[in-house]
Amino acid sequence: MSDKEPLFSAKNRKLITNPIGAQNPITIQVLGICSALAVTAKLEPAIVMSISVMFVLVFANLFISLLRNTIPARIRIIVQLVVVAALVILVDQILKAFAYEVSKQLSVFVGLIITNCIIMGRLEAFALGNKPWQSVLDGVGNAAGYGVILVIVAFFRELLGAGTLTLPAVGTLTIIPQAFYDLGYVNNGLMILPPMALVTVGVIIWVQRSRNKDLIES
Repeated sequence: MSDKEPLFSAKNRKLITNPIGAQNPITIQVLGICSALAVTAKLEPAIVMSISVMFVLVFANLFISLLRNTIPARIRIIVQLVVVAALVILVDQILKAFAYEVSKQLSVFVGLIITNCIIMGRLEAFALGNKPWQSVLDGVGNAAGYGVILVIVAFFRELLGAGTLTLPAVGTLTIIPQAFYDLGYVNNGLMILPPMALVTVGVIIWVQRSRNKDLIES
């Protein structure tokens, strides 16, 4: 990046906007599917997981970019894993200290951030070949794209499956009025089962690709 190029030039802004939409890592690249299916039964753990992945990806991209000219090619994967593992351990300890109940809900999936294909893919494909600022933006964009899908899936699964929405620092909010239940409305228990996470993600993929048919051809 030249000295005169703005920090948020059009090119740099695309590093954030493209992964949220046209190049979403989940719906287009089909990466990070496991956690998208596993932690979206409620909105709160989906939000916390999204924030955790953003923290890990942004700082991992930054550190690997800073070290890119000093990492021998033959051990680059090992270095990347060490950096990501250290960040994941930090996230895990913070969650256990300040959000223990959510940490229990996320269970092993916090630790599995280490093997998240989105993180390793961005380190290998982007951070190793680009400067720190662009790498940070790329991390923000891809983590945000990942988080948007998690939040959308969790929103519909919890709302339709339990009639509630659980938010960090707020708690569980009852969204479906009791009057609806009195009239015969029944929560769709299937929505909180794991298979419906896959169905919901599939519907999002179908909607996005239907609106952007050129992505299918590419």
